[in-house]
Amino acid sequence: MNRKMKNTLNARKKMIVAIPALGAIVLASVILQFGLSPAFAAGKEDSSGTPSNTVATAASSNSVELTPGQLSTIAIAPVGTWAFPVEKEAVGNIDFDYDLSVQVFPNYQGKLLKTFVELGDDVHKGDPLYTIDSPDLVQAESSLIAAAATLDLTDKELARAKDLYATNYGVSQRELEQAINDQQAADGALKAARDALRVFGKSEAEISQIISTRKIDSALVVPSPISGQITAKNAPPGYLVQPGTPPAPYSVADLSVKWMFGDVIESDSPFFRAGQPVEVKVMAHPGRVFKGKVNKVYETVDPNVHTLQIRSEISDPTNELRPGMLATFVIRVREPVEAVAIPANGVVREGDGSYTAWVTTDRHRFTQRPIKTGMRQNQMVEVLEGLEKGELVVTDGAVFLSNMLAAPPSD
Repeated sequence: MNRKMKNTLNARKKMIVAIPALGAIVLASVILQFGLSPAFAAGKEDSSGTPSNTVATAASSNSVELTPGQLSTIAIAPVGTWAFPVEKEAVGNIDFDYDLSVQVFPNYQGKLLKTFVELGDDVHKGDPLYTIDSPDLVQAESSLIAAAATLDLTDKELARAKDLYATNYGVSQRELEQAINDQQAADGALKAARDALRVFGKSEAEISQIISTRKIDSALVVPSPISGQITAKNAPPGYLVQPGTPPAPYSVADLSVKWMFGDVIESDSPFFRAGQPVEVKVMAHPGRVFKGKVNKVYETVDPNVHTLQIRSEISDPTNELRPGMLATFVIRVREPVEAVAIPANGVVREGDGSYTAWVTTDRHRFTQRPIKTGMRQNQMVEVLEGLEKGELVVTDGAVFLSNMLAAPPSD
């Protein structure tokens, strides 16, 4: 065999030897890249007949194991129950309690003479608000003075008749009885005149002063009928006011109670009734909750937006709510419902909108489990599906476990 042929044969032998070695190198590279075990690469199975790497992947796809140091970052507790109130939420606005708001008209027509309070002032029941020059008051006072004068005259006539009758000097029994009747009629007329002035708000002392001085005071004082705050003023001097003819010179409202009007959707209307407790929040007082109750459910549904209006009575003893404020409110429509629940920090919202929780049996290995949630209240979440009462669940730090699961494996 010549030299050239020997060299060719030696080269082919080296290639045959190199091919298996190259295959081994490629296989090793694949194992390192995809994390496959040598047993899986060799096609070996575990005792269950499943390739060993398949069991490891299934166990780690939704489970994590924590070191003792990592366990200190989470909280674990058994799944319990929570009493969830059945509530409905809506939006409304604040207004005066018009049952406690009064438009203060005078009882008689007259020209406004003087005002004593301004818009926003606090007043007590009986405080003077304004005075008017009332012709009716003038007439009543004139009648009082005339009645008092008539009574004085009849008193004197009766006294004279009694004296003459006692001496049998020119007065008959009939004349005496007539004097008595005249005096009694005059006394009754005076009492009626005094009562008429009481209707105008005159006190007994003021009435007696009018009688004694025979002086007419045409200024009729109009007092506040309730304690509260002046909420409207339409009272320029010289303004002619009449009973029941708007606008009233003043409006006074008791502001310790407010009304809140709210609209609820038509489908929720069967849930509402008078007396249900209400919790109200407004933007002006973040974190504050004002309490009250439903006091009226209106009968008519708005056909344009299909909502029903309800009215609630809200306690506001320090007058912090202002008419016109936008309010959000919650009405408890049924008794609380006891349900399986876990703390909100134990619930993780996934990217697809679903919810998960982390459960454990040994407080070392944790498994992610999909759940279906319901009501939420006071940082507690109702679990409709996915957990059973008594199971050990992560109650704080669930997001930490989800982040560990999502993190790429370290090299």
